[in-house]
Order: sequence, then C-alpha cells, then structure tokens
Amino acid sequence: MPIDYAKLKSMQFEPLRHTYTRRDTMLYALGLGVGADDPTDASDLKYVYEKALVALPMQAVTLATAPMLLADPAFGINYKMLLHAEQTLTVHKPLPTEGTVQGEFSIDEIYDKGKAKGAILYMTRKLFDSATGDLLATMGNVAFLRGDGGFGGKSEGAPKPRAVPADRSADHSITIKSPRNQALIYRLSGDYNPLHSDPEIAAIAGFNRPILHGLCHYGMAGRALIKTLCGDDPSRLLQLDTRFTSPVYPGETLRVDVWNIGGGDASFRVVASERNVIVQDFGRCEYRN
Repeated sequence: MPIDYAKLKSMQFEPLRHTYTRRDTMLYALGLGVGADDPTDASDLKYVYEKALVALPMQAVTLATAPMLLADPAFGINYKMLLHAEQTLTVHKPLPTEGTVQGEFSIDEIYDKGKAKGAILYMTRKLFDSATGDLLATMGNVAFLRGDGGFGGKSEGAPKPRAVPADRSADHSITIKSPRNQALIYRLSGDYNPLHSDPEIAAIAGFNRPILHGLCHYGMAGRALIKTLCGDDPSRLLQLDTRFTSPVYPGETLRVDVWNIGGGDASFRVVASERNVIVQDFGRCEYRN
C-alpha cells in the first residue's frame, strides 16, 4: 500500500523534552572515540572530563529525538527499507553541557522517484533550550524510503548538495582511527538499533558484522573539522552537512579530506582508508573565522 502523502505532510508532532547531564555529554564524546588515542591530550580531555567540560555541537543530533519515529504504522512507511541518507546541522548557540531541551519536528517534503526507485523524505528538527527558550540548533534529516516509491508525488525539486572540488587535491587530510568497540559505546547516547550491535541482525541486513552508526562517523568527521578548521574551538562551528554513501565498520581507519572554499566555508569527504570507499560525500562545513 503506498504512503499517504497528504497525511504525512499534515502530520503534527508533539514536541519532545529531553533532560541530559554532564555524564551524557562526556559519554557522547567517548562514543566518537575522543580520548582513545591519548587520554591525557588536553584537546580531548575538555570533552570527556568534567573539570572544564565543553559540549561538542554535533551532540545535538542525539537530543530530544525519536530514532524510531518513522517506524510508527500510522505513517505507512516500510521502515525496514529506510536508510538515513543525509544529515544537516545549523548551530545557532553553543550547546550547554547539561540541561533540558525541546525538539520540534516537521516533515518538509517527500519526493517520489518511482516505484522501483523509492522516495526521499526531508524532515526538520529544531532544538530549543527549555530554560531560556533559545533556539540552539536546526537539523535536517533526509531519509531514503527504498520501499515507498510510486505513490504519485512529484519527483523533481529536491535540494542539490554541493559536490567537493574535482579539479584539485584536498587542502587537508585528517586520519581518524575507529575503535573496534565504538558502536557499543555510541549506542548508549540513544540509538539502540540492533544493526549496530547484534551480529545476527547485521547478517540479516546483509552485513558480515555490525556497522557503525552513520551519526557516529558524522560526529567523528565534525570533531576532525573543528580541530582542523576552527582551532579546536567548537563554538566556531556554524554548519555541518553530509551525505552518507556507504557503511563504516568499527575498527576502520577513516580519512577526512577537506577543501578550503574560502570565507569560513569548506567542503569535505570521508573515506574508509583500508577499503578506499567513500562513506560520506558532498560534505559542507561553515565556521566562524
């Protein structure tokens, strides 16, 4: 049965409140592998040690969210065929290291690529500080609905991400090692999909072992970009957008290739080094100079 476009577009979501602690902030950073190489490195300790704790802005993707939201039968979506295709993050204010936040959701648009090609769903989540009412972050989640094409919707008009420069080599390349137990740590920040922890579930999905969460290696790339472009000052990050193009396995080495575009604007791509496979593409990072 095809999805009901009108029903999805008009769906009203209840805001979600989420109280998190400094422990959650440190656990998120540990889930990105922060401190794994050198637990005495001051540039890492500030994210995992309460003495002078700072929150990474990418942590916003884990707060006041509902990972299984689109699995609700009311949507009519074939959730088992859904893939997280793209993630965007606009930072409006630095994320507090603890507090209560509220997430507000909306479905922006759904594009029909055809019965055999699936559909593309665009969703926005705004994150507010419950104590002040301040807008902290705006996030975009693009879902590829592989089993839901052919519902009769429009096929054109979807936003086009910016490709990385093809005419020159990257200006920076940063190597990141993913710990083998990384998915088991990252899942404790709220995404308990067994695809990332259960070998039997991973095998059913066609993988030889559990894969790393897309938002985990997204956060890893963001951490590398903050260190390289922002002088390791997370408050300078303004925008972080990417497209997920291939799965990552815990334990792999990732290479973040960065092209300076100018004026606090950069493009990036993430490659699984051992397999020479692009796992994130069309990356865009904007930051305060």
